[in-house]
Amino acid sequence: MSNLLLISVAEGDTRVALMEDGRLAEFYLERRPHPGLTGNIYKGRVLKLLPGMAAAFVEVGLDRPAYLYAEDVEAKGDEFFDLWLKEEVNEVSDRASRRLPPAAIEDLLHEGQEVLVQLVRGPIGNKGARLSTHLSLPGHYLVYTPTLPHLGISRRITDEAERARLKAGLEELKPRQGGLIARTASQGQGLDRLGRELKALLQLWQKILRKNDTASAPALLHQDLEAARRVVREIFSPEVDRLVVDDPEAFEQILNYLESVNPQDKYRLELYTEAEPLFSHFGLEIDWQRLLAPRVWLKSGGNLLFDTTEALTAIDVNTGRFVGRQHLEDTILKTNLEAAKEIARQLRLRNIGGLIVIDFIDMEKAAHREEVYQELLQSLKKDRAKTSVLPISSLGLVEMTRQRLRDSLAHLVTEPCDCCGGRGAVLSPLTLAHDLMRQITAEAREFPRSHLTVSAHPQVTAILKQEGEHLFRRLTTEYQVKLTVTDQPHSPRDHFEITRELPKG
Repeated sequence: MSNLLLISVAEGDTRVALMEDGRLAEFYLERRPHPGLTGNIYKGRVLKLLPGMAAAFVEVGLDRPAYLYAEDVEAKGDEFFDLWLKEEVNEVSDRASRRLPPAAIEDLLHEGQEVLVQLVRGPIGNKGARLSTHLSLPGHYLVYTPTLPHLGISRRITDEAERARLKAGLEELKPRQGGLIARTASQGQGLDRLGRELKALLQLWQKILRKNDTASAPALLHQDLEAARRVVREIFSPEVDRLVVDDPEAFEQILNYLESVNPQDKYRLELYTEAEPLFSHFGLEIDWQRLLAPRVWLKSGGNLLFDTTEALTAIDVNTGRFVGRQHLEDTILKTNLEAAKEIARQLRLRNIGGLIVIDFIDMEKAAHREEVYQELLQSLKKDRAKTSVLPISSLGLVEMTRQRLRDSLAHLVTEPCDCCGGRGAVLSPLTLAHDLMRQITAEAREFPRSHLTVSAHPQVTAILKQEGEHLFRRLTTEYQVKLTVTDQPHSPRDHFEITRELPKG
């Protein structure tokens, strides 16, 4: 089956689904008009040094100050750069593991100092955003690192001849300042195409420097691409057979982007214009309760239980309803092998990062433990995030880390539940309102000239009336529908109804 990349743009958010062999593999959501912050470059001002944490608070214009750790401050001296040049880095580098011990923060920064920084991780819970002075400007084929003069090849390019060819090409293209990383998409590309993209990245860097010279801290100097083009830059590859977009404006933006990097790719781009919602047309429904459920059932009858804390995510593997047909050891092995595949998929789908502990069902045979471990490693190869996995212990435990590329899906779409004192989570009114806006749009398309009455909790209708005003006017004009929004104060917050009155005659 083909791999599909679906991009659905609506009034309240942009949703992206990557489907592999007919199954949802990755899902992204970005609010409008509140784009993600990761990748943005700022001119910041150091507010306070925290020697005990080897960090500093930096004001960049967000709701609260961001963290800048000593290990993320640009180092001085040839020794640091020599360390980088000795090895090839991954497409998304785990830089901390390759550094020399950082100097004291007070030797690197002082209060009131202006610094050029990039946001590498957005705010999570009570933690502020994380910054770095090691800047990177990603393109489709290359990443330009203006402050680090290393050369690197994506770890997902495994052919040694191709790695050697790309490395020779990078040495030829390397600018006087900074370094380059060849991304996965660079595989098979000629130096002329890579050179054109490098020229654009260098022009972007000069533009950022000019803004930095004139701006007063705190100031945003560079904002990363909006969701649609950023996803195409990061995910769209020869492995994706079709890219389908349901918004004409986003379609034109993506088309122009593809023509600038590789005109041949535009022939895999399609504009979806049918009345049926895009995701529904391809048999995909975003069921939040199922997508975020703590328990995931396996085809065999076993199940996975996810429990996320502030420090780590624990995953428990259970045989559940699966009793097997032969020996107990065979039942356990089959369940663990199936669980290893599904865990790798769920980590991508839920975008779980940080420390992860997996409790596989105990296996007495070392050969079985090794087989499950290798299955987990093989299944994680599709993951664009960097992972580090330790072998299964004699207790059946796996300790692993997964790079945080962005907020987890649960953190993005849920909030602590008032009713349970924060022990669980419910969908936020904003998410419910945006879901409702999409359903209203679908109803208006299917039943033009009808009278639609929407009943929901007051917290949801308040957002609906505020953010849906433009949408309601457009639906009234295009489909001649009449819309009425009413409050249901005593209903559960996640409950809403849409009733329709069809035109007479």
